[in-house]
Amino acid sequence: MRLQVTPGAFKHSQYVTGCGWVGNELYTCSDDKTVHKVSPDGEDQGKVTDLDSCPTDLHWFPSGNKRQQSDQFAMSCSDGTLLLVLRNGRVEKKVEAHKGAVISLRWSNEGTAIGTAGEDGVVKIWSRSGMLRSTLATVDSSVYSLSWSPDSNQIAFTCGKEIIVKPLQPQAKQLQWKAHDGTVLRVDWNPVNGLIVSGGEDRKYKVWDGFGRLMFQSKPLEFAITAAAWSPNGELFAVGMYDSIRLCDRTGWTYSREHVPMGSVSAIAWSSDCTQLAGAGANGSLVFGQVLDRREEWQNISVLLKDTNKVIVHDILGEMEEELDFRDRVINLSVGYGHLVVTTSLQCCIYSLQNLNTPHIFDLKETVNYIQLSDKYMLMVDSVGMQIYTYEGRPVASPKFQGMRAETLNSSTVAMGSECLALIDHADAKVVRIFEASTGKELGKPISHVLDVVSVSLNRWGSAAHRKCVIIDRNRDLYVCPVGQAASGKDSVPPPFKLGAMCDAATWNTDNDMLAAIMDGKLIVWYYPNVVFVDRDLVNQVKFTKEASDLGKDPQILHFHGTTVTVRRSDGTKLVSGVSPYPTALYGIVQRNMWEQAIQLCRYVKDATLWACLAAMALADKELSTAEVAFAAIDEVAKLQYVLSIKDIPTVEGRNAELALWRRRPEEAEQLLLQAGLVYRCIDMHIRLFHWDRALELAVHHKTHVDTVLMMRERYMEAMGRHEETNPKFKQYREGVEIDHDKIMAKIEQEKEKEASRPGAKPYQ
Repeated sequence: MRLQVTPGAFKHSQYVTGCGWVGNELYTCSDDKTVHKVSPDGEDQGKVTDLDSCPTDLHWFPSGNKRQQSDQFAMSCSDGTLLLVLRNGRVEKKVEAHKGAVISLRWSNEGTAIGTAGEDGVVKIWSRSGMLRSTLATVDSSVYSLSWSPDSNQIAFTCGKEIIVKPLQPQAKQLQWKAHDGTVLRVDWNPVNGLIVSGGEDRKYKVWDGFGRLMFQSKPLEFAITAAAWSPNGELFAVGMYDSIRLCDRTGWTYSREHVPMGSVSAIAWSSDCTQLAGAGANGSLVFGQVLDRREEWQNISVLLKDTNKVIVHDILGEMEEELDFRDRVINLSVGYGHLVVTTSLQCCIYSLQNLNTPHIFDLKETVNYIQLSDKYMLMVDSVGMQIYTYEGRPVASPKFQGMRAETLNSSTVAMGSECLALIDHADAKVVRIFEASTGKELGKPISHVLDVVSVSLNRWGSAAHRKCVIIDRNRDLYVCPVGQAASGKDSVPPPFKLGAMCDAATWNTDNDMLAAIMDGKLIVWYYPNVVFVDRDLVNQVKFTKEASDLGKDPQILHFHGTTVTVRRSDGTKLVSGVSPYPTALYGIVQRNMWEQAIQLCRYVKDATLWACLAAMALADKELSTAEVAFAAIDEVAKLQYVLSIKDIPTVEGRNAELALWRRRPEEAEQLLLQAGLVYRCIDMHIRLFHWDRALELAVHHKTHVDTVLMMRERYMEAMGRHEETNPKFKQYREGVEIDHDKIMAKIEQEKEKEASRPGAKPYQ
């Protein structure tokens, strides 16, 4: 990726202090006391207004969609005034805001308030109409920059070498830390990813999370950092210094460095579609940058945005290269699952990778900010909401819920599966909501977590019943949650299972059910993560671990296709790591129910990890004979004996109940047995689990085997060396029930014979 910079033809006569985009127009303010309107190609569109004093900053009222563009912007001035100006240049309101110059101002993300900071060291909050709401903070030094938090409940501002995050609530505690070795000149807080970028006189730029933890710091550059700005989608940011602009990834490393002969870069403004930026210079000139050479990859296909309206598709294996030209500027593109989706400012084009000549094309009402593909549908997010389409361009659904903010949706907060959609609720980040892709309706109860969830991802392998999502929370703990059972409305759903801690990234394989994660300096691949809901004792036996201490801080997994994991290090370097091909082959064999061939594969490979995967897969599909062979191969004697005991159970319901117990689901096992009328087996199950109260409760309710429960309880108490009953319920029934051991054993044998004589009852074959 690179930034193609072109100088603007228009030039102010003095220092340009601020700039901002509205639609396809750039508004600039300068020390020559004028505001001008400039086209994207740098041509002057005319003077908007003249000012009484030198402006110091400019910020447009936030506007989400293309049809309702903002009609108002705010400006700060060196005489301490705050101006609210209409698009035609008329000053709607002028307020005496600070003593001395107002250095920085920003609208809140919802546009309900304005924050200003000045030479006097005061940070103030104003209403949309320019009425003073509160004086948020007073510090000893000038405040050079401020920015609102994603929820607009806090403001980050500079104070000498420090950054202060001050909540709007008076009682809330502020956050303060030393950010740079010199004065901090710029700070910008992105509403989508929640990260803060800062730049200072120490010639460094740094990336922080919302709690002040350092995520990245650059090496000392040539000059002080005088400008820094996030792209609206949070994927990129740009920093400016003397005669130079750098385009950087959200993790901090630099894509490109461009020389711009304009003196110190005083301001950087991104367009709403994130494809271009404008830079303002100390010598009065402007530069315009286009983000080009963006590359997307999927298997053997590489797609490159070569120019603003030109895309090159390269098939590496077939040695085919095709050039696609578009009438309008390309805003977004995504490739995967046999399709290429390209959105321009006006249209969406959907190509089949088998035939790039006949795309499906439909018009767009809004600029698309984000695209995510799955095997059946594609998700498109714009400023209004999110829409699900087929690959023929037919709209399918538009999932919505109360409090949804479409501008916060990105690759971390939304995940598209084959038939459902998972997203993090921005209003309550502890909640993950699941929607049906074909209707847009919410499925079942949301997944609730104890901490804020920062990332969610859905698997795409198997049927809807196999659907799972992994979540990474604020503590960087990795959990896997069953989505399929929750979406089907089942009351008894397994709770989320913690796979590990210190997780930087996690991604599902696109071809099967494998899960890759980077945790604590290691690359870990779970060959069969569903094992946590089948037999969690095997979790450590189905994973592959590889030391990856050279990945650095905050690495990201870009792709997990087939047997290759592509990781991007913190410095931008791509690394490819391979995993064993045998689990992939095992998935293909098991999916076709070829269990004998699966056993043959494992015998050929002679790998305990593969045998453990087969054992878990066989248990999940109730293939007890295969599970028997697999457990024998990995020397799990106790599990092998349990499999053999399950095979001897004559009824299907009885076997299913024991398998539910294996999955640690006693409620499900009880329900299966009671629905089948196997009351004694249900009572016996609770006795084996030492659920004495429940066993007695069932026996009393069904008026059978009360004496059996009391006898087993007596044996248990004797074995434990406790000769006196302490449970009042057992004391009560012991007084009125006679215990005849021979009669009870005969009754148990009778129950077993009765179960074996049920229609269709036969041992497992």
